[in-house]
Amino acid sequence: MNKGKEAKPHIGIFGRRNTGKSSIINVLTGQDVAIVSPHPGTTTDPVKKSIEIPGIGPVIMIDTAGIDDSGDLGAKRVSKSLQVIETIDMAILVISENCFDRFEQDLLDAFYEQGVPCLFVHNKTDRIALKPELMHVLKERFNGSVVEFSALHPDNLEELVDTIRRLMPATAYRRQSLLGDFLQYGDCVLLITPVDTEAPEGRLILPQVQAIRDILDNDCIAIVLKEREVDAFLRKSGIKPRLAVCDSSVFLKADASVPKDIPLTGFSILLARFKGEFDSYLRGTPAIAGLKDGDRVLLLESCTHHVSCDDIGRVKIPRWLTSFSGKKLHFDTVAGLNKLERPVTDYAIVIQCGGCMITRKQLVNRLKPAIDAGVPVTNYGMAIAFMQGVYHRAIEPLVGKNTDPSMYL
Repeated sequence: MNKGKEAKPHIGIFGRRNTGKSSIINVLTGQDVAIVSPHPGTTTDPVKKSIEIPGIGPVIMIDTAGIDDSGDLGAKRVSKSLQVIETIDMAILVISENCFDRFEQDLLDAFYEQGVPCLFVHNKTDRIALKPELMHVLKERFNGSVVEFSALHPDNLEELVDTIRRLMPATAYRRQSLLGDFLQYGDCVLLITPVDTEAPEGRLILPQVQAIRDILDNDCIAIVLKEREVDAFLRKSGIKPRLAVCDSSVFLKADASVPKDIPLTGFSILLARFKGEFDSYLRGTPAIAGLKDGDRVLLLESCTHHVSCDDIGRVKIPRWLTSFSGKKLHFDTVAGLNKLERPVTDYAIVIQCGGCMITRKQLVNRLKPAIDAGVPVTNYGMAIAFMQGVYHRAIEPLVGKNTDPSMYL
């Protein structure tokens, strides 16, 4: 499981082999989407399935291998299951026949470390009921919600769904506004979207689409044009946009074309605030100015894509960083949610993409090791703005007019 491409709430289902994890997924989805067998260890690699939960919306369910798997291959399966914890918003821990010991406790420790809420499901209660003493331990010692369930006779399915809905963090599914707090009814927003070798054929990239939808949801007007049309449009139309948003690659052009009395920022910078690590980016971005010869820079792409000859993360940012710093730097790029090949402390700075294809939880967990270790972090848009000398202007709309952006420099 090396990528988190769906920006939807993720629920991981964990437990020992043959507790009925796959059967519960089939009951929840109403389909035979997971292979079910009486033989332990049927599920090997984590398997993902999208379902709809009323009150939450689309959700990604992840079926994992048994945490008690054995042997060298079993250890690798367990390792993959544990990696899933970094990508989920909520966990379901399935137990049966009242089995609960170090396997489950180790999982709970991992959930706690990642801040993942957990629902206990005692499956196969049609055969063996949950003992009152174990129920007490789960509720009192682990402060957990417990549902007694039978995937074979799911008479209380609605109770299970209701409990999932109650435990799922609202931040995982409740729509927040990308631009709403900048806008009032009827405002115009200028979206500067270059069409270059990185632009997908026949469509816009996801952050641009998200911005357009958010503008419309806030009853405002989106004006979409290429960077070379900005001067003519502003001159001929006489329109003064409430805000201008540009692709990071054209910050210099946008800064020159958009009058200084019109706030200007970037799609990637908006995503930085939207995804939740903006303060860390503000603190980390100025570290670009202190890079030294031999420093190693980590570029994190949270999706996989075809690499163009002028790719923003693999080509442009390394080129700009080298030119800006005048230093001999080493660059590593990691795509998806793959494990790092080096300790994060080997890096002088970590530069994360906008994160439009992953959840907020996945992005936060992706950057947590670097932040905990004191390694500066930033994102593509903020790094580019800093290197191109427009950082002060690009962050001003987001830090507020009453805050001096220079305090972060």
